[in-house]
Amino acid sequence: MRTSTRIAGVLTTLTLVLGGAALTAPTAHADVPACINHVERELQGGEAPESVRAACYVGLTGAQDACVTGLTEGSGVTNGTAEAACRLAPK
Repeated sequence: MRTSTRIAGVLTTLTLVLGGAALTAPTAHADVPACINHVERELQGGEAPESVRAACYVGLTGAQDACVTGLTEGSGVTNGTAEAACRLAPK
């Protein structure tokens, strides 16, 4: 078998295998809006301030402690609500 044919076959197989893995891999689902909505229910005052949005985006990265601190200290949210909201962000 010629080298160029062998290389083409290997590349084709690799492409099919990796493409199939990408199609079957679970997708990451970030739910920052759910985090924000959870806090808005406690605040009962319209749209969440920017500090809530920022804290929920921090929670998206998996930094749960920083998310909770941002919500409790920066936005006046109770600790229980902050913890529940931050758990929703990285899902």
